[in-house]
Amino acid sequence: MLDAAIAANVCPDQHTIANTVKSCARIYALATGRSVQAYAVKLGFMADQFVLNSLIHMYASCGDIMAAKVLFNAVEEKGVVTWNAMIAGYFKNGDWKEVVDMFKGMLEVQAPFDEVTLVSVATACGKIGDSKLGERIGVYAEEKGMVRNRNLATALVDMNAKCGELDKARRLFDRMHSRDVVAWSAMISGYTQADRCREALAIFNEMQATEVNPNDITMVSVLSACAVLGALETGKWVHSYIRRKALSLTVVLGTALVDFYAKCGCIEDAVKAFESMPVRNSWTWTALIKGMASNGRGREALELFSSMRKANIEPTDVTFIGVLLACSHSCLVEEGRRHFDSMTQDYGIHPRIEHYGCMVDLLGRAGLIDEVHQFIRNMPIVPNAVVWRALLSACTVHKNVEIGEEALKQITPLDPNHSGNYILLSNTYASVGQWKDAAMIRKEMNERGIKKIPGCSLIELDGTIFEFFAEDSDHPQSREIYEKVDEMIENIKMAGYVPNTADARLDVDESEKQVSVSHHSEKLAIAFGLMKSRPGATIRLSKNLRVCVDCHSATKLISKVYNREIVVRDRNRFHHFKDGLCSCNDYW
Repeated sequence: MLDAAIAANVCPDQHTIANTVKSCARIYALATGRSVQAYAVKLGFMADQFVLNSLIHMYASCGDIMAAKVLFNAVEEKGVVTWNAMIAGYFKNGDWKEVVDMFKGMLEVQAPFDEVTLVSVATACGKIGDSKLGERIGVYAEEKGMVRNRNLATALVDMNAKCGELDKARRLFDRMHSRDVVAWSAMISGYTQADRCREALAIFNEMQATEVNPNDITMVSVLSACAVLGALETGKWVHSYIRRKALSLTVVLGTALVDFYAKCGCIEDAVKAFESMPVRNSWTWTALIKGMASNGRGREALELFSSMRKANIEPTDVTFIGVLLACSHSCLVEEGRRHFDSMTQDYGIHPRIEHYGCMVDLLGRAGLIDEVHQFIRNMPIVPNAVVWRALLSACTVHKNVEIGEEALKQITPLDPNHSGNYILLSNTYASVGQWKDAAMIRKEMNERGIKKIPGCSLIELDGTIFEFFAEDSDHPQSREIYEKVDEMIENIKMAGYVPNTADARLDVDESEKQVSVSHHSEKLAIAFGLMKSRPGATIRLSKNLRVCVDCHSATKLISKVYNREIVVRDRNRFHHFKDGLCSCNDYW
């Protein structure tokens, strides 16, 4: 239109020039925008504030920040529109620190600002975690009554959620008269990132009762929460919604689906989600590799890694964590050594503490205690408590008291109040019959006031998550659950079950130890699952600790006696119990 006007000898005015520049910004037509600026210079419109602001916004939006900054600096009397144009440019380019710094510059020169400014700056504060400035903006907005502006209120909710101020975010969210999908997504994402996943799903349920439809960003957060909780039915509903609404399966959303199914132990569904994605990146491949690894399908994980390389997708350091975990969980020692060396030699990736931890776990599980002890001593970085704890765990499994004692000495200054350290060494003593030493360790725990982390298991039934603790009596159906546990134990005893009381308290007699281990959280959850699910249905639960030897043996027999597949996700991996066997082949 501008070209046509000029060709017809119609001289455009400054409003025409400014609107044309805005159109260039909208479609990112940088070259055309530069040509329009040339017309503006020729026609003498460069002193016009409206034209200048439009040009600043156009250059910033198209990524030419330097050109925008030159024009910005040339403006002598900068109004709020000028400042907002420059801030909007940084905002569109994701230069969050520049947005914050520019606003701080505005405050220094006492430049005027409005709700539009604060929306951008509050969002930037959330991105970089500047809670101090974010709080000042929130207080100012409250004092001036600006929180009635939905965009600003939403930005403040998002900022508080990202800065970990979830309760403050929720209070502001609850006061909003109108909430759009951005506000709902901000709260759901905030709860998920803070590991308050049950609250994330609760607010998602509230959202479903409104007329606001979730978008792909909402779904990513909901799927992440479902993955943490093992909420398979809720996650499946999300997947169904994505298909029903024909939401675009972006790389981020598709990867979240793969990760969700893998973390719920549904590897076949994870593979289907993976294969349905039009575009995949290294994070997508990594999610499936790690999923294969944690589900005991180490060989398939390594084959997938080979396919990744054939597809010319570069692995990241996180990919190699998945590869090494696959080797560890499937006792692929030589493959693990080769891939660990390959990181540096073939990909130039220097191992982090997590990679060394995986190698310690791999060698320790394989019983190479002396080798792994030397490996730790030769590490070029200082081993942390997790590394030493992996060695201590291996010593417990392979009954190596001497190196186990050394491991605890190394851990104690690094993580003195972690109950697992003492319990592992106590169990090591117990495994070789050193009962006095085992009791002494438990006594030391008591004297230091160190409490054992209570076992907790989650089970999802009909979309509702139920939580059980060891010796739990809070459930309204506790009496029926314990009766089912007693029945369950009697039935598997007839199939050959012998209680393993090595992990029970040492200060009680054998019969009390047997009762204690029968009341572990996963046994209560399994009993509840048998009570409430249809015959033959798969029972799925997740546990906060590593599955103990007794519960592992008992669950194998429960799967056989009750003809159920039972999928347990513990702290380290998945166990798929079926027909009296476990997918880990008793190697965990």
